[in-house]
Amino acid sequence: MGDLYQALADPTRRQILDELTDRDGQTLFEICGRLATKHQVTSSRQAISQHLDVLEAAGLIVTRRQGRYKFHHIDVRPLHAIAERWLRPEPRQETT
Repeated sequence: MGDLYQALADPTRRQILDELTDRDGQTLFEICGRLATKHQVTSSRQAISQHLDVLEAAGLIVTRRQGRYKFHHIDVRPLHAIAERWLRPEPRQETT
């Protein structure tokens, strides 16, 4: 779970996840374009690719190759462990 927290700690990686939430299945080129126009992130494609690798290692994105292109998809399943750990329903208060 440590990889998950490290992946989420970086603001650029959170912005990448935001963009994939908004429009899933993007290529590196598309992600770079959206980050530049919407978030003024001027990182190189190589830097964004490294961020994508960290997110993939943490299980937050999965990639699919189609021809020359690699499409990135968000996977929220690892976030369920966080929700289950701390966002449990509150115990019911008994009334007398």
